[in-house]
Amino acid sequence: MKYEWRKKEKHLYLPKEEPQLIEIPEHKFLTIEGNGNPNGPDFAERVGVLYSLAYGVRMMPRNGFEPEGYYEYTVYPLEGIWSISEDAKKKKTWSKEDLTYKIMIRQPDFVTENVAEEALKIVERKKPHHLLKEAKFETITDGLALQILHLGPYDDEPASFAKMNAYMEANGLLKRKQDHREIYLTDARKTNPDKQKTVLRYFVEKVN
Repeated sequence: MKYEWRKKEKHLYLPKEEPQLIEIPEHKFLTIEGNGNPNGPDFAERVGVLYSLAYGVRMMPRNGFEPEGYYEYTVYPLEGIWSISEDAKKKKTWSKEDLTYKIMIRQPDFVTENVAEEALKIVERKKPHHLLKEAKFETITDGLALQILHLGPYDDEPASFAKMNAYMEANGLLKRKQDHREIYLTDARKTNPDKQKTVLRYFVEKVN
């Protein structure tokens, strides 16, 4: 039976529209970094490279390589850790051109460094791209996090962040770092902005 993250890991990917404190364990990811406006072509190319690799892993058995412990699964959603450049942090105002990001797609537990390298070889052979050399295989632990489900356009996220900020103040929490994670449950290319679903996460710590 195919592993469905939407059914098996609801606590991680399907939160409510109110802030929720959660402990995020160690997960494996294919990642790529970038900067600038996410509405531009460079961001779209980096997303495309990530999906090529993610499906390279997913389809490995059809390409003559089956990793130890392989099982059928649904590819995980696109995620991103967002911040702004160091120069932008010194300014009073900033724009989307100042954004920095690490986008990623989570991988099943059976994926190792060797499996990721094999997927890279498959994609380089079938769908070469100059950005493939920038992709990485990483293990990331978010730890204690505050998350919320944001419904609607990305530009309306400040309303959801305001809810999270109020929750932190009321519950003795502080951010451990200024960047935040976003998980895209819908495809912005195919979904009406008002119907978009995005998980927002802060990395937090308790102060009392």
